[in-house]
Amino acid sequence: MDILNKSIFEEHYNRENTGSAKWDKNSLLSLFGSEDVLPMWVADMDFPAPEGIQKALIERLNHPIFGYTVPADTVFTEIQNWLKQRHSWQIDKEWISFSSGVVSAIGTTIQAFTSPGDKILLQSPVYTPFFDMIKNNDREVVNSPLLLEDGSFTIDFTDFEDKLKSGVKLFLFCSPHNPGGRVWTKDELLRIGELCEKYDVIIVSDEIHADLYLSTSRHYPIGSLSKKLADLTVTLMAPSKTFNIAGMQASFLITSNEQLQLQLQKAQAKLAFHGLNILALTAMEAAYREGLQWLTDMIGYIEENIKLAEEFIAAEIPALHVMHPDASYLLWIDCRDLGLTDIEIKDRLIHQGKLALEPGSKYGPGGEGFVRMNLGCSRATLQEGLKRLKIAFS
Repeated sequence: MDILNKSIFEEHYNRENTGSAKWDKNSLLSLFGSEDVLPMWVADMDFPAPEGIQKALIERLNHPIFGYTVPADTVFTEIQNWLKQRHSWQIDKEWISFSSGVVSAIGTTIQAFTSPGDKILLQSPVYTPFFDMIKNNDREVVNSPLLLEDGSFTIDFTDFEDKLKSGVKLFLFCSPHNPGGRVWTKDELLRIGELCEKYDVIIVSDEIHADLYLSTSRHYPIGSLSKKLADLTVTLMAPSKTFNIAGMQASFLITSNEQLQLQLQKAQAKLAFHGLNILALTAMEAAYREGLQWLTDMIGYIEENIKLAEEFIAAEIPALHVMHPDASYLLWIDCRDLGLTDIEIKDRLIHQGKLALEPGSKYGPGGEGFVRMNLGCSRATLQEGLKRLKIAFS
């Protein structure tokens, strides 16, 4: 993939003293017990946001009044245009509602569609807040673990159906998958939809990484595949991972089901959530209006980073095995052949390699013995991180 402007991804930006959760020394000390580590953990890229977003924010800041805000029609239009262009998904304006973040939206859907004690299904290993939001809302976690076959995750549909028929009310789905980077096929998505419809289970699909599918892949929003699936599903999306603007706290929910939409509105009203702030809306609109070329270039750069990391690990640390991702800038690395416990892996990384990665055990059953590495960084940072990874396990 040709990259029109590689220089913006090659430059190192000093993020210390900017309130960065990823780079803040107190944050690193709290999470890893050391300030002296290279942070390649949380899903936050070290790339500057697209210039169009920066300019739109500056232009809005030049107006001196920041009063109560409602989303302009153009915000909805840009979301609709983006989904049609990027995912061939035609949606109505009325299907869209907003949230400050996808995790917040998960909490809202749990409160809107289930009651305390209800069963909610997930597939581990999976994004840690899936577990947290279920437990924090006093619901029961039901797990249908993913299978690891030929170096990739697959769904055990026999177990999946058995779990659905046990009284599950809601299925929390991660698509594309985090931490594995798996993009689910259309056939897999249709089978999921068929079973959830059969057992009257609502699908809440976290698709925050939807725009980050690589050149060899194609992501399908599950709600886009049929009218039945659209009415069964609440899709959660955001520009935050796509354009590295998580600090703007802007996401949106999509459902064509009017009853589900009313339930969402009622749940948000209980929380006194009335919409996004002025800069979040500005950034979201600009991202979808002007960010495509930046995204295309960024994905090309990430693909080069993935190739470099995979080749380095295969040649220099052969005991580790990489799950090749279909999407995103996160690398799921199998360390089990080292024969170390999760605690020993973390200790080696921090104290020997001075490298901060996400421990796989955070992602639930099936994550033990793995680590997640963030490749959303300059080539120089990646090379330093790989060198430290080798030192950690030498």
